[in-house]
Amino acid sequence: MAVVYRGIDEVLGRTVAIKTMLPQYATDPSFAARFKQEAQAAAALSSPYIVSVYDWGKDGDTYYIVMEYLRGTDLKSGIRRHGALDCKKVAQIGSQIAQALSVAHRHEIIHRDIKPQNIMVLRDGNVKVMDFGIARAKNSHLTTDNSVLGTAHYVSPEQTQGKELGPTTDIYSLGIVMYEAATGRVPFEGDDAISVALKQVNEQPMPPSQINPNVDPSLESIILKCMQKDPAARFQTADQLNRVLRDYIAGRLQEVQRETSVLPAVPTNITTIHANSNVSDTVTVKRPGNPRRTNGGKPTTAQELAMRQAEERERKAKRRRMATTLGFIALLAVIVGALVVFMSNSETTRSVPNLNNLTQAEALTAIDETDFFERGEVTTTYSTTVEEGRVIDQTPKPNKKAEKGTKIDIVVSLGEQPKETVIVPDLKNMTPAEAEKALSDLGLKGSNGERVYDDNVADGHVAKQSPEAGKPIKEGETVTYNLSKGKESVEVPNLTGVYYTTAESNLKALGFEVETVWDYSNDYDYGYVFEQSKTGMAEKGSSIRIVVSGGSNDVDVPSVVGYDQGSAYDSLTASGFSVSVVNQTSDEPAGTVVAQDPQGGTKIAKDASKSITIYVSTGPAVEPTPDDSGDQGTTPTDGTDTTNG
Repeated sequence: MAVVYRGIDEVLGRTVAIKTMLPQYATDPSFAARFKQEAQAAAALSSPYIVSVYDWGKDGDTYYIVMEYLRGTDLKSGIRRHGALDCKKVAQIGSQIAQALSVAHRHEIIHRDIKPQNIMVLRDGNVKVMDFGIARAKNSHLTTDNSVLGTAHYVSPEQTQGKELGPTTDIYSLGIVMYEAATGRVPFEGDDAISVALKQVNEQPMPPSQINPNVDPSLESIILKCMQKDPAARFQTADQLNRVLRDYIAGRLQEVQRETSVLPAVPTNITTIHANSNVSDTVTVKRPGNPRRTNGGKPTTAQELAMRQAEERERKAKRRRMATTLGFIALLAVIVGALVVFMSNSETTRSVPNLNNLTQAEALTAIDETDFFERGEVTTTYSTTVEEGRVIDQTPKPNKKAEKGTKIDIVVSLGEQPKETVIVPDLKNMTPAEAEKALSDLGLKGSNGERVYDDNVADGHVAKQSPEAGKPIKEGETVTYNLSKGKESVEVPNLTGVYYTTAESNLKALGFEVETVWDYSNDYDYGYVFEQSKTGMAEKGSSIRIVVSGGSNDVDVPSVVGYDQGSAYDSLTASGFSVSVVNQTSDEPAGTVVAQDPQGGTKIAKDASKSITIYVSTGPAVEPTPDDSGDQGTTPTDGTDTTNG
């Protein structure tokens, strides 16, 4: 509802910020009253963490507030630029905001719009709470139409429902601010302000550590206690919250644990919520209740009531300003007289105080306390020797004589300069020397970690690294790499006598390839391993051959001696043998098998020649007799018939 300018206070010669209300709002009494309230609320508060208000008034048709000029950026912009903050930094910011709220609450002022946009982060790292535009003092009747204003992403459940507010509503909003600072995002998102406000009442936030694993459990417990739906379950005062945050920063985690226990959640019921059409992230909530009635029972509108209250305040303020002005004139006359006497007797030069290593606030206070020198320019620079926020240098130099009124310029340390972001190189398959050089060229450090097996990387070369290649990290950080031990060697078990399916499973479980070969074995039953290609150590993934018994290789030769030739032939061929027949004379009847080779009852290999020779009787030998021709004939005594069968 306003524009802010940078200006110069011509009386005191200092830079100030001047907030002027936009013309379209200046004619609206309710906005004007709220604008005045901001000035009055903030002016009543004195804290290093609250923006100082110097003056306010009306110029023509618009109102203005003159405030302390702050050099820095708002916390929302900082989070957008840098993402999630370090846990200790979140706690430090939360502690300072809590101290600011403590001062406001002691004056019975509820800010009601704590959000990162209203938190200014100064160059020295400290924060200032701004914008008390919708702050409300206890028993204030500024919002008599029962409307409650607030920014939907940071508004408390009771503020959304239009209930009575207390210090715990600011603590809830501060919890959301710390949540966003720790995770980089707000806990509840929605398509519009109403849907976000509904989530504030009905839904529990996702724990910050589930969004950012770097969030410390103790800080998470503090944030989640601030964000309890039931105000009674939160920290009850800003002082209590500040104390717990200081305990966390100091490492007193047992105290944090004791203080972050919460009450059981209480269900909440939503009242009617109406979206403010003019501001996308602001909601107006109607509280149940009867409007104030004046003027003979007619409802008094918020605009009418705000106008009357503003006019009454203006009359009182004028009377106070008149009394203050007269008192100031009298006091000024006394001071001027005293100064004339003092200056006539004071020295003309004095030694410049040594401000080095003081904090910026301490240095400026030291200058003010001299009542001789004046504050000069404050500039900042990076330093590796002086911690952030402390004075590095000054002009004039310490102990040098200078005239009264000399301005002392100071240079304040910003701490060590932030390191550049670099992309982690891919070290895979590099030697250690190559890896170290690649890292050194980018300003990174290398660390040789535990060696690992890798089938695809040669022994002694980089197999793994952390962080992974392509990740952005800060210059000077360390990359750990692991060298390969080559392929992993595994001991091959002796599987002789093991059933082949079990042997195959065991070898595959150890990472080997298995080649199964079948063969006859007279010593091992069917299916059992009786030979393998390798035992002892072997590279994982290599092939192991096992030889499995297909049963005995020997065959019993049946005995057919005494059989007739046909029966003997049938018996042998039925057993898989081929038969050769040799005829010979014998006392046995013709056609009887009198011998065989091999003999019956012997064993032969299945894969050997399976030919059996049987000797068949042709009967007894016949004696020779003379024939009629006088020739002497002969009958063979034995003969050979090679006809099978």
